[in-house]
Amino acid sequence: MSHAIRIHQTGGPEVLQWEEIEVGDPGPGQVRLKQIAVGLNFIDVYHRIGLYPLPLPFVPGMEAAGTVDAVGAGVIELKRGDRVAYASVIGAYAEERLIGADKVVKLPPEIDERTAAAMMLQGMTARYLIRDIFKVKSGDTILIHAAAGGVGLIVCQWAAALGATVIGTVSSDEKAALAKANGCHHPIVYTREDFQARVLEITGGQKLPVVYDSVGKDTFMKSLDCLRPRGIMVLFGASSGPVPPMDLSLLAQKGSLLITRPTLATFVATPQLLAENSADLFDVVGSGKVKIYVNQTYPLKDAAKAHRDLEARKTTGSTVLTV
Repeated sequence: MSHAIRIHQTGGPEVLQWEEIEVGDPGPGQVRLKQIAVGLNFIDVYHRIGLYPLPLPFVPGMEAAGTVDAVGAGVIELKRGDRVAYASVIGAYAEERLIGADKVVKLPPEIDERTAAAMMLQGMTARYLIRDIFKVKSGDTILIHAAAGGVGLIVCQWAAALGATVIGTVSSDEKAALAKANGCHHPIVYTREDFQARVLEITGGQKLPVVYDSVGKDTFMKSLDCLRPRGIMVLFGASSGPVPPMDLSLLAQKGSLLITRPTLATFVATPQLLAENSADLFDVVGSGKVKIYVNQTYPLKDAAKAHRDLEARKTTGSTVLTV
């Protein structure tokens, strides 16, 4: 029998239960994967606590990498033994699983499964943030919150490689050093510095064309005040809690600001979009412009401990659960 982490009721990390599961054979258009590594992301916490509700019970997790163990009818692009990875598909916290063949991508030889599991969701998120929603170019100055986190470190490196000046917020001097070593030109330790005031200082009062915010409630209003007229606020997470309701006329008062609340699923919704997004990510990682740091690993069965450390902001870079 195979095993997986299952959630029968929402709540704290203790609701993550290690259980036997029966996987079965792949149906038409599906493959069965033997997973090697599973990525840990803050969206897993949102699912666990019920902020983003899912039908109970469910297997959490949105990304993983492994090998194809069996293919269903009609699957011609993949064969047994192929190394693949995926993101934005619920059910990753498992030793084995069934998944649509159109939801996975083949891994290039230079990228191992642990790196792939650490980078698919965070890396493709970084890609749509800086290449789709706002196309970062040389000369731009941008702000990324949680700059020492998984998405943050990738955004810092990728944006810097594009010639942008990167400002990032972090919670400690250690994280500031990590962000600075990975392309963040101006790390701001928000626990002792006012990041809004520092942005004004760094930009000479010019403010920013874009802010990338995965923190939410604690940073949102000050982030708006970091934007120049017609700037764009990209709210792609809520690690501090959801943003309270606001009067949208405030956006007009602050300079015709734009706000978007994107999710990766929209940007990989078709096989073509998934192929384009992942290919860009594989290229930038393969070239060495972006390095993926797997700074924490836990056995899959210890997912509860991994969640506790993530929520306590004890992690940096990417975290992988090993099968």
